Amino acid sequence: MDLSGAAPQKPIVARAKAIILTPKDEWPVIAAETTTQGDILKGYVLPLAAIGPVAGFIGGQLFGYGAFGISFRPGLIAGLSSAIISYALGILGIFILAFIANVLAPKFGGTENKLNAFKLVAYGATASWLAGIFGLIPSLGFFGLLGLYSIYLFYTGAGPLMNVPQDKAVGYVAVTILCAIVLAIIVTPITAAITGLWGASTITASGSGEVSGSATIPGVGT
Repeated sequence: MDLSGAAPQKPIVARAKAIILTPKDEWPVIAAETTTQGDILKGYVLPLAAIGPVAGFIGGQLFGYGAFGISFRPGLIAGLSSAIISYALGILGIFILAFIANVLAPKFGGTENKLNAFKLVAYGATASWLAGIFGLIPSLGFFGLLGLYSIYLFYTGAGPLMNVPQDKAVGYVAVTILCAIVLAIIVTPITAAITGLWGASTITASGSGEVSGSATIPGVGT
């Protein structure tokens, strides 16, 4: 029994459903929970953050990627290495963005709180993580834009968790999201570079001089 009066962490499915459907009611509940970053990381972030990379890997292997009649299906090692690296960097991004959100809070009339900043970013990312499931069928990737709902989640959580006044919440969210975009711009080429190095080392180790994968081009073939 918890004698502190604070609620324990909700099960992952119940939490994801609540934060998506009733965020304004759920954020105060989250603020009152007696959880650590480790609890949130293991019980929520790690499972949900894996949805996009795993779905993308499976979709790439089954259907490949393409547009205008041209498609490309990556090899097993290339697809797997890309998924693993994207997953790892995605987790790292949560910590970095939580740090940014915490530092920015006082600039917008809020209060610094490392744990609450981590909660805000971790639970606020729920929509974007769930939208990653569309990676299973690359042609439906457009629906991944539903992940932008995370911006609204972040907005509704800024007050309850970081004490940011409502009239300054939009600015707080905008600056934090801008930092997230910059972070993504930085991370994307790093992911590509690391994936390339991993793929190159795998090719060298196997003694092969070819990169696995297949491309289908209209009028040319596969």
